[in-house]
Amino acid sequence: MNLNEAKTILLLYRPGTTDAEDPQIAEALALAKQSPELARWLAEQTARQTQLRGQFQQIPVPAGLQAQILAETVAPDRIIPWPPRLFLAAAAAFMLLGWLATLWLTHRSGDDTLDIYQQRMAGIALRGYGMDLTTNNPNPIRAYLAQKHAPADYILPAALPTAGLVGCAVEGWQNVKVSMLCFRTGRPLPPGQASDLWLFVVDSSTLKDAPAPGTPPQITTVNRLTTATWTQGGRTYLLGVAGDPATLQKFL
Repeated sequence: MNLNEAKTILLLYRPGTTDAEDPQIAEALALAKQSPELARWLAEQTARQTQLRGQFQQIPVPAGLQAQILAETVAPDRIIPWPPRLFLAAAAAFMLLGWLATLWLTHRSGDDTLDIYQQRMAGIALRGYGMDLTTNNPNPIRAYLAQKHAPADYILPAALPTAGLVGCAVEGWQNVKVSMLCFRTGRPLPPGQASDLWLFVVDSSTLKDAPAPGTPPQITTVNRLTTATWTQGGRTYLLGVAGDPATLQKFL
């Protein structure tokens, strides 16, 4: 787990609750103890959550609210005006929720980066997945992906067809579909593992820092996956293999 993955996980962490018992959150918290940068970020995030919690707790519950609710339940056809204090409390709650929504969107504004995308897709490949369609025939795969409104007009690297196609799946990213093609390099695989080479295809517009078209593939290591990323024809491609860069180069 790297710092960006830990930050994404810790956005869901609520101090003082049982959240810390979650294995992923526990791992992220352990990383925060080792990383000064992540520790500072977590302290700021915790302070913001504490501030928001305090704001919610300060919203007064108007006297007679219970009676008001019961009265409206007993006589639903009767229009009962809200007491001024109840109206003001509701208005304050809506304003606070608007602030919370803005804060949440601000935190998520950096989620559409190539780095986060690579981490998400690598996580899918490494942590396990279920193929939507299992076949070594590329034509049904393209038809299935098109039916699911996922990218089906992809262009495979010249050497990739030499790998064994085994199936596909449709994943999600920034409210759009990602096509996931699964291959085998030909190496022995552990029991239960269907593939060790994956190609993810997504619309380039969903990544604010997608590689420029025509530039060589960017080679990097994401967790235990060696990846190559490039852009072509309005699509961004992520090819990943559970192996070293030499293995990856054989299929580019």
